[in-house]
Amino acid sequence: MKALFIGGSGTISLSIVKRLVDIGWEVWTLNRGNRGDELPESVKQIHVDINDEEGVKKALDGLYFDTIADFIVFDVEAAERDIRLFRGKTDQYIFISSASAYQKPMKSPLITEETPLENPYWEYSRKKKAVEELLFNEYRHTGFPVTVVRPSHTYDDRKFPVAVHGHNGSWQVVKRMIEGKKIIVPDSGLSFWTLTWCEDFAVGFTGLMGKKEAIGEAYQITGSDRLSWNEILSTIAEAVGGEYKPCYVPSSLLGIIGEKYGYDFTGELLGDKAYTVLFVNSKLDKISPEMCTRTSFKEGATIAAARILSDKSLQKEDPEFDAFSDRVVESMERVEKELLEI
Repeated sequence: MKALFIGGSGTISLSIVKRLVDIGWEVWTLNRGNRGDELPESVKQIHVDINDEEGVKKALDGLYFDTIADFIVFDVEAAERDIRLFRGKTDQYIFISSASAYQKPMKSPLITEETPLENPYWEYSRKKKAVEELLFNEYRHTGFPVTVVRPSHTYDDRKFPVAVHGHNGSWQVVKRMIEGKKIIVPDSGLSFWTLTWCEDFAVGFTGLMGKKEAIGEAYQITGSDRLSWNEILSTIAEAVGGEYKPCYVPSSLLGIIGEKYGYDFTGELLGDKAYTVLFVNSKLDKISPEMCTRTSFKEGATIAAARILSDKSLQKEDPEFDAFSDRVVESMERVEKELLEI
């Protein structure tokens, strides 16, 4: 079996590539070559920008793949490009959508593939929905062999899953924990969130590959680790030897003040992380029964801490978000003090 991955070295895709190599697939990647050093030696790498359609056509001339998966499609224009490039080149095209596209606010915390896709809070999610609609329409009218995958919060050993962070990722939040500073936590930190270790996700994903019955279908892939944000963040603090000192801020308020400083917390929180969601994965279980949570979040956080604390390249400073956090914490402490004096 032969697979082509557009991307191939990201949080989700790298573990999938490694698993496919282990189980005997011939794996190709197509990207600009920025992080190819982490790929297994047997992976055949094509270095070309996916947006260079003529360059891609030339690079793939004469090649055919059992599965092609594109991990960097975020809008309809990119999906239309892929249809042009990959029609007649594969038996299965996998689009990585997002569980954030599901209805917000939700009528029920129990989420299945039949839950409506309707997210008024986050443009990212609405674009994913639009891509799904385009691809399924193409499947119905021309037979384009699409399978849609909807991940939720998948993490690896290169970054921690936190609720609120700046433009440079999660390290600044972790650094604040190490320094004993308060961190921003949405609402009361009591809503439950589902986390999936990258290698567990890879089992579910590869179970869909090459399966004719997966064509024309959507599948959500998540683990069974359902923890409150308080539990998640305190586990990270323990793993890095820091302290968990929460500064609770309503998600709606974070959205308003974040916008002033260029942060889309409305989308990330009211459009995703602020809700308790429980994913029902019975559809995936039927086609990929090996999928389960083998790595608990405590184990995953420990693995991530060992790598991140020893690798300076993964410690991307974010002084702007640090200053923003200080302002928010100081303001909330002042409000709390004033309320107690009433």
